[in-house]
Amino acid sequence: MDSAPALPVKHATALGMLCGAGSALFWAFGFVAARHGVLIGMSPLVLAMHRFVWPGFALLPVVAASGFSDLGGFGWRRGVAITLVGGLPLALWSYIGYVYVPLGHGSIIQPSCAAVGGLILARFMLKEPLPPRRIAGAVIIVLGLAVIGAEALRTMGREGIVGDLLFVAAGSSFAIFGMLLRLWRITPMHAAAVTSVLSLAGLPILLFAYGNFLAAGFYENLLQAVVQGVFAGPAAIYLFTRAVVLLGAGRAALYPSLVPAFSLLLGFLVLGEVPTVSQLVGLAIVVAGFRLTQTS
Repeated sequence: MDSAPALPVKHATALGMLCGAGSALFWAFGFVAARHGVLIGMSPLVLAMHRFVWPGFALLPVVAASGFSDLGGFGWRRGVAITLVGGLPLALWSYIGYVYVPLGHGSIIQPSCAAVGGLILARFMLKEPLPPRRIAGAVIIVLGLAVIGAEALRTMGREGIVGDLLFVAAGSSFAIFGMLLRLWRITPMHAAAVTSVLSLAGLPILLFAYGNFLAAGFYENLLQAVVQGVFAGPAAIYLFTRAVVLLGAGRAALYPSLVPAFSLLLGFLVLGEVPTVSQLVGLAIVVAGFRLTQTS
């Protein structure tokens, strides 16, 4: 049977741009919803449940159909490895970080550390070339992060540094996750399914936050289930994967740099969190660094 006709180049490019921007917007929604949840008293454990438990149960039949014995050719060793760096632990670092610092810190630091960490790992683990422009971009990103870290130390003290370091850990963890996907040639959607299902192993620890889950009420839990479990998870990954297919990896790689800006804008509109001058300066520096890291 003949395959469906390909989209015209112009339409494919437009669709790819929409998918890329949509993935960045959905990831930004995840940051803003997490900060909102923490502000109203939701436990990071409850937020983590919404991020992985519902997708885990929904994708369980998919993983089971492909075979549990080797996770559909994935292998248990690899499955556990990518879950430790891209599953429940990563979500916990991120959500706990918002207990200590405002939205601007997490939404800028985590993607930035993922980008810089990804460059370093690609060079030393995957032996990919690292052109001077990308080195300069990484240095600029670090300078932007230093501006934000200085604000944390100056205005929030030790707790601010703890929060920022948690986001550094989350971003670095995601960089390792991305490196493993490239090293083992794993598709993002397959990885999302396996990490969600294997993250169900952490479900018992969420029993410690069961009272907090009930206290949050139906509406707030539904909001987090939809945003964290659908938009910021499988939906964002699917849209970004489509952007890569339609635009190519190089052009699609620019879209994660929109996440910090989208997050700050949504945080202002939805939460009323006004970015500080230091956060805006740090964002501008980081975005300039992002552009350099994504061009050869």
